[in-house]
Amino acid sequence: MTLDILKATKVGMEKGIESTKREFSTVRTGKASPNMLDTIMVEAYGSVVPLNQVASVSAPEARTLLVTPFDKGMVKAIEKSIRESDLGLDPAHQGNVIRVPLPSMNEQRRKELVKIVHNLAEDGRIVIRHARTDAREKLKKLKSVSEDEVKLAEKDLQKLHDDFIARIELSVKAKEAEIMEV
Repeated sequence: MTLDILKATKVGMEKGIESTKREFSTVRTGKASPNMLDTIMVEAYGSVVPLNQVASVSAPEARTLLVTPFDKGMVKAIEKSIRESDLGLDPAHQGNVIRVPLPSMNEQRRKELVKIVHNLAEDGRIVIRHARTDAREKLKKLKSVSEDEVKLAEKDLQKLHDDFIARIELSVKAKEAEIMEV
C-alpha cells in the first residue's frame, strides 16, 4: 500500500520536473531555439491554438527564428501573436515567412530572465510539494498498516521530496548560468 502511494507520488513529482524543464526551454537565452515559441497561442479558424499547430519554427541562424505558416493566410495572426507575447520579440514577415530576430540581451534583461526562471522553478517546487502533501494525506488515511510503516513511508516521502527539489535547483543553476553567459 505505502509503496503504491510512493510510486504514484514519484510519478507526479517527475511530471513537475518535466513541466519545469519545458517551461525553462521557452525562456530566451542568447541563442535561437525553435521551442522558445512553444507557449505562443495563435487565434486561428475561430479558436486559439498553439503556434506549432499552424506553423513550423526553425532556427537557421544563431540569432534568428524562421516561422513558416502552413496556411499563408495566417501570417498576420501569427506575427501579431508573437509580437504580443511577453517574450519581447519583434517579428517581421517577408512574403510567406516570418523572421523573428532575437535582440541582443543587456545585463538588465538577463536579470529579468533570471527572475522569470526563478518564478518558473517555484511553480515546479509547488507541484512537488502538492504531490508530497497528497501522499501524506493518503498515508494518514491508511488503516491496514502500522504506525511504524506510515512513519517510515513519510521519511521516504520526505527524502523523495528533497531529491526532486534538489533536481529543480540544479536545473535553475544551469539555466541561470546559460542566461548570464555573454
